[in-house]
Amino acid sequence: MHLGLIGYGTIAATLAQLLAEHGPRAERITVLTRAGREDAAREALAGHAVEVVTDAPALIAARPDIVVECAGHGAVSAHVAPVLAAGLDVVLASVGALADAGLHDALLSAAGDGGARLILPAGAVGGTDLLAALAPAGGLEVTYTGTKPPAAWKGTPAETLLDLDALTEPAVFFEGNARSAAAQFPKNANVAATLALAGAGFEATRARLVADPAAPDNIHEYEVISPVARYSMRIENVASGNASTSLSTVYSLRREIANRVGPLAV
Repeated sequence: MHLGLIGYGTIAATLAQLLAEHGPRAERITVLTRAGREDAAREALAGHAVEVVTDAPALIAARPDIVVECAGHGAVSAHVAPVLAAGLDVVLASVGALADAGLHDALLSAAGDGGARLILPAGAVGGTDLLAALAPAGGLEVTYTGTKPPAAWKGTPAETLLDLDALTEPAVFFEGNARSAAAQFPKNANVAATLALAGAGFEATRARLVADPAAPDNIHEYEVISPVARYSMRIENVASGNASTSLSTVYSLRREIANRVGPLAV
């Protein structure tokens, strides 16, 4: 397999290692990074057969079998549309970027033009297959709560609303719809966007964000009420090397790759 990566951070490096250990093995990796960061990318992905490029045309010219974006909302906006338009499937880790309605429409248009697919992994949450299956029945009510330790919310607007270092009990600092959550907390609310896109949409999906000093890493909970079924889910995720990102997100990306290049899709 020839894997394309947009970004070389914790998610990308962990994903490359997972593929090496559990397959499907990437015999070749082409990674897109900013100019001037080539050596850092090679170091992060040391031990793998890596080619580093600095723009989307070079990534497209390499013709990887599948591309995984794991670099954040800015990278989605800058690079994903031309990759899709060139006919390359893209697995999107930064699902929250699609809270931007203009970007959402542009990426779907590019995928249509290129005959490619924009693939949204479940990421740190489960049950999106059932949620997407229930969506056509209408009448969906989806409520999501994301709880993380205070350190995971540093560098976000939560710092202006709470004294994160002084918290002794859970504190709710955001309540609103999934679009607002994903826009205001781009590194922490990708799950809210995933649930919205699978189910009732951004405006109809309710989101609640919590900083809790007693949280055992990252907790994602949601409840679904539908005319067809009702269910709730709670997942306690171990954080990756980045406190705001759950390790299960990387495993979800690996599953999407395996489903698309292997003989069996589960």
